Amino acid sequence: MTPLLTTLLWHDEFDQPVGTGPDPRKWVHDLGDNGWGNKELQTYTNARENSEVVDDPAASGGRALVLRAVRTPAGGYTSARLKTHGTYAATHGRIEARLKLPQGQGIWPAFWMLGENINEVPWPACGEIDIMELVGHLPGTLYGTLHGPGYSGAHGLTQSLVLPDGAVFAEAYHVFAVDWRPGRIDWLLDGQVYRSLTPADLPAGAPWVFDHARFFLLLNLAVGGAWPGYPDATTQLPQEYRVDYVRVYRLD
Repeated sequence: MTPLLTTLLWHDEFDQPVGTGPDPRKWVHDLGDNGWGNKELQTYTNARENSEVVDDPAASGGRALVLRAVRTPAGGYTSARLKTHGTYAATHGRIEARLKLPQGQGIWPAFWMLGENINEVPWPACGEIDIMELVGHLPGTLYGTLHGPGYSGAHGLTQSLVLPDGAVFAEAYHVFAVDWRPGRIDWLLDGQVYRSLTPADLPAGAPWVFDHARFFLLLNLAVGGAWPGYPDATTQLPQEYRVDYVRVYRLD
């Protein structure tokens, strides 16, 4: 049964002036070049080159936020990683975003959530819900993953979905979401559930850490990493990850 989405709890439509950055009342920039635990190559910045609002007639309000991965003159890479840690965190609901994804070898966009208590309860015990990940050499394949104590990293609970007829996610916007309830998380693409998990799906003895915790939201565009691999001669840069909106609804 499709839930009624009657109460909007939090949102960003990215309708601020063209050329401005993400709303600092909602989003915090993660900065640095430490590989982020995944052997990534990019330096995350707060420069407008890497994150800015642009005109986009394909976006529902005519504007979108772009996260942009760029090759530097020295041969490195810059990009952007945004989070709502300290500004907003959710407990249950539909968490969704309308996104147009980049592609190419070594390109890795994500829309995901982490437990708000991560500084006190280190990952993976804090929990992680990956609503959308894409590795750029498979531009038509979506991954949704759950990480927690006893099921993290390469042992995370992952499922993929492949667009039909050779379509790729760089061609058009799609809506990526989770419906998060006590004891159950459903992953959706364009309103259709494609996988579900409950505590019964966890490895024996592993705890479900998603019922009473608050989770903050993240959007990022990585370059390289142990999972997607690294850019090669086929990789075209810059690459753009476009965000039409991010919304959180109560599930009625």
